[in-house]
Amino acid sequence: MKNELTLGSLFDGSGGFSLAGILAGITPVWASEIEPFAVRVTTKRLPQMKHYGDVSQIHGGDLPPVDIITFGSPCQDMSIAGKRSGLDGSRSSLFYEAIRIVKEMREKTNGEKPRWLCWENVPGAFSSNQGADFKAVLEAVIGTKEPSAQVPPPEKNGWPYADLYLGDGWSVAYRVLDAQYWGVPQRRARIFLVADLAGERAPEVLFKSECLSG
Repeated sequence: MKNELTLGSLFDGSGGFSLAGILAGITPVWASEIEPFAVRVTTKRLPQMKHYGDVSQIHGGDLPPVDIITFGSPCQDMSIAGKRSGLDGSRSSLFYEAIRIVKEMREKTNGEKPRWLCWENVPGAFSSNQGADFKAVLEAVIGTKEPSAQVPPPEKNGWPYADLYLGDGWSVAYRVLDAQYWGVPQRRARIFLVADLAGERAPEVLFKSECLSG
């Protein structure tokens, strides 16, 4: 029997990533969220998940190891609608708490878990701090597997809306997806970044479409 993949969701909100996992045959195990209403929603609808609260109070080595960690870290400081404090802002800087948790879990499991990371954020991340913030995101994600990795700065025209990075035993892919093409009656573009920390399958997740229309 094929082993079932497990998922942990940081900045879980109302369980969007956790529900997506279930629809894909993945088992959500735990979540981190501080908004009381969102926690009540997922506690009722996904009672099998354990909630751990504030990401800044979590140690990755103490969490049940999972195959996939998702994190839609706060976007306000990188959004074009915000003050644009970037990754140094009090909210968007929580991205680094997620990276810390991933590193701690991988240290505890001898680099086995999580294998997969999925980060979601607004396209404003591309231009935040003249593009330096997205460079920092890529280097932090890749750094969970290859600490010394450096990513070149964006070209003159800025970051492309889709790209791929490959290294020794890892891969990272990202692209912008718009919710209007998945049945939502509004334009809602978001960056989705997938990292495979044990192989080259990240582009399969984001760039191979199966039975999709449009």
